[in-house]
Amino acid sequence: MRIVIAGAGIGGLAAALSLHAAGFTDVTVHEAAREIRPLGVGINLLPHAVRELTELGLADRLATIGVATAELAYFNRYGTLIWSEPRGVAAGYSWPQYSVHRGRLQLLLLEAVVERLGPDAVRTGSRITGPGEEDLLVGADGINSAVRAHLYPDEGPPPWNGLVLWRGVTYGEPFRTGRSMIMAGDGTAKFVAYPIETGGRTLVNWIAERPLDGEPPERGNWNRPADLAEIGRHFADWRFDWLDVPGIIAGAEAAYEYPMVDRDPLPRWTSGRVTLLGDAAHAMYPIGSNGASQAIIDARVLAYRLARGDLAGYEAERRPATTALQLSNRRMGPEIVMKLAHERAPGGFDDVERVIPHAELAEIAASYKRTAGFDPRALDERPSWSVTR
Repeated sequence: MRIVIAGAGIGGLAAALSLHAAGFTDVTVHEAAREIRPLGVGINLLPHAVRELTELGLADRLATIGVATAELAYFNRYGTLIWSEPRGVAAGYSWPQYSVHRGRLQLLLLEAVVERLGPDAVRTGSRITGPGEEDLLVGADGINSAVRAHLYPDEGPPPWNGLVLWRGVTYGEPFRTGRSMIMAGDGTAKFVAYPIETGGRTLVNWIAERPLDGEPPERGNWNRPADLAEIGRHFADWRFDWLDVPGIIAGAEAAYEYPMVDRDPLPRWTSGRVTLLGDAAHAMYPIGSNGASQAIIDARVLAYRLARGDLAGYEAERRPATTALQLSNRRMGPEIVMKLAHERAPGGFDDVERVIPHAELAEIAASYKRTAGFDPRALDERPSWSVTR
């Protein structure tokens, strides 16, 4: 079977590796950009995605580029703790959670594809807009997918929810465990920070979020430069005992602006010998750290089902799961705890139990894990998607 993958992002490269591991030998990845460069800032890989990369033989390489996340913690607008939980192996998973630079992860996957599939497996400067002579075209070309547009030509631009994200990286001091991912906010404005490099110096990936007045200039472009002074102005008084938010923003060399957009869930991903994967299939708000992880899982399930001659099974397994996750993220997913804390105690609180009981917080966290597919017990008990040849 001849398989063409449109897009050499994380999902497309993971698909190439997964298909190769499943026994498909005629696989090529076509990337519209003339050069694949390590663009972007930090992302998180959750344990269910790390399991898949481990089964692809990439665990050791991944450990060299990522920081094993130890904790996730939510705070209110004033830096008071709402909820914290261990993450990765500290939470009982068999696989870690990693915070990584997106570009470094992409280059790691690219290196593995070239090693295993050969130097001609990835073709840059090659834009795919629709099916050709291949047996299967996989659209993994992102939120502005040309392959998706071929299937849905009247869809239009990604819908925007009125918020803007600013993203950057800053060398700074470690906070909390030194490997913590923190989110502080009130349901409207939010600041996220986590380390993507530790050791001699800590490189902190950060995201600042708030409503944007007017219409955003571009939708779906992660690399639009932003004004650091303007970002800092909106978060000037977000100084906590344990984190200096305006100091982190001011310490970045550059920042990038991204309107918070997603895609509406589709009634189908597959038409004839064309199917979709990753953001092309189910772009979602960057809530819950799921974008890259879900693309990797798509790749593994696609290869597993194709090896059994069951392309329909790929969509049947993945589309309902990702649709539920897209809709959950539109409702703020587990980050809803910051909104609830603000609504119930807008001036702050001394005892979170009197604002949001522990049982309610625990169920919000557990429910999202079930929806996203990384409940610890279910993940351990799920059979492997590796194909035995």
